Amino acid sequence: MSTVPPALVVRDLVKRFGAVTAVDRISFTIPAGATVGLLGGNGAGKTTTIGMIMGLIEPDGGEIAVLGHPIPRERDAVLGRMNFESPYVDMPHRLTVRQNLTVFGRLYAVPDLKARIARLAADFALGDFLDRRAGQLSAGQKTRVALAKALINEPDLLLLDEPTASLDPDTADWVRGRLEDYRARRGASILLASHNMPEVERLCDEVVVLARGRVEDRGTPADLKARYGRDTMEAVFLDIARRPRAAAAI
Repeated sequence: MSTVPPALVVRDLVKRFGAVTAVDRISFTIPAGATVGLLGGNGAGKTTTIGMIMGLIEPDGGEIAVLGHPIPRERDAVLGRMNFESPYVDMPHRLTVRQNLTVFGRLYAVPDLKARIARLAADFALGDFLDRRAGQLSAGQKTRVALAKALINEPDLLLLDEPTASLDPDTADWVRGRLEDYRARRGASILLASHNMPEVERLCDEVVVLARGRVEDRGTPADLKARYGRDTMEAVFLDIARRPRAAAAI
């Protein structure tokens, strides 16, 4: 009987920059259709890990498999089935929203691209500024466009880096709802790097906590709160971030 492979497998992953070990033998798995949170303070190794998963950074050790394909060796086989979104990565400011989506859609060879952009414009309420230059958008509008861009190819694996950073609570809640809708409809898997702990509790099936490049703990949000005797993931995160290295659970 055939089984669906995990969307992502990371095993003993290592990355060094000179004398600094940015990622130190981390391992985790995202089952098909699941959302896993990758948490950690600044410099914990989250962005470097995402870069290696995308095939943009060469690992110094370990293994990565995306949708059953080893990365970076078979990166070309899965590039069209994954995508990335971060509000910290700007799109060309002089192009309109429609032009930006057209460029990215062509890069992914999206069929019937005009219809796909129209659907995304409806889903993410882009109609009022679809022909406005990207550099003239508000923070909330930019986030909605960035998310539409990340979904232009209907990816099976979506990598998100602080997707609701700098958004007001209402807009952030709206964005999370769109992500939940997409995952349910598509059966997609999500890797979420976030410092927003209520967002993590709402979206994530499992959480992997990094500190100093290593996995310090992992589990469902409910399991972690019970383990640390805390009511919120923010309190759990602070406990893990502030404890001595020798006391690490993993």
